[in-house]
Amino acid sequence: MAFTGFPKEGLEFLSNIIINNSKEWLDAHKDEYEKYIVTPNKAYVEDMGEYLQILVPNIHAIPKVNKSLFRIYRDARFHRLDPIKERIGIIFWQGSTHRMQSASFYMHYDPFEVFVATGIRNFKAPLLTAYREYIKNDVERESLHHILEALKAKGYSVPAPQFKRYPSGLNKEDKYAYLYLFSAMYAFKIFHPNHIFHAEKIIEQNFKVYKDMLDLHQWVYTLTCMSEVA
Repeated sequence: MAFTGFPKEGLEFLSNIIINNSKEWLDAHKDEYEKYIVTPNKAYVEDMGEYLQILVPNIHAIPKVNKSLFRIYRDARFHRLDPIKERIGIIFWQGSTHRMQSASFYMHYDPFEVFVATGIRNFKAPLLTAYREYIKNDVERESLHHILEALKAKGYSVPAPQFKRYPSGLNKEDKYAYLYLFSAMYAFKIFHPNHIFHAEKIIEQNFKVYKDMLDLHQWVYTLTCMSEVA
């Protein structure tokens, strides 16, 4: 199936989940879920994957759940009252590590926003350690700073640093010391789900974002490769 845009019915479906968040409701509307969410998402992954191969020839674009498509169910241990996700996530990643700890191109959407990002949105402990070790290198630390500044100059956003305290032994006077306070490394852009979202032009719009962010993707990918070696 060729991708022709995300259907409006898909956003209506997600809006209904907000009101009817239960496994029973989803089971009763499985046909709509498959038609308005799963099918266009798979088509998007296939088409966007071809675009992304221009930037990253070995990108993983796999139109399956738990691959490029995220599960619709939340972890039942922590979401007994709201087991169904109200937003849809899609990811393309590079490398052999877990998709969430790999350099990736990401998107999620719900009835209110389209969130497009590149990088890693949460460092687990091993990768956080590797990141902090990696930016001890003066060249890599400065390079990351300039990449982030260039993206902000283009109108993209980066997450606020999560940590309040610097690692022990760090020179806090270093010009780029603030980079040690991040618990993730990514940049993002938020759009409203307008007419472009409902047309195949969303491919071109998102691809432009990913292309603009390619330097960050490559920096993060190198980090993950170095962490594997370590």
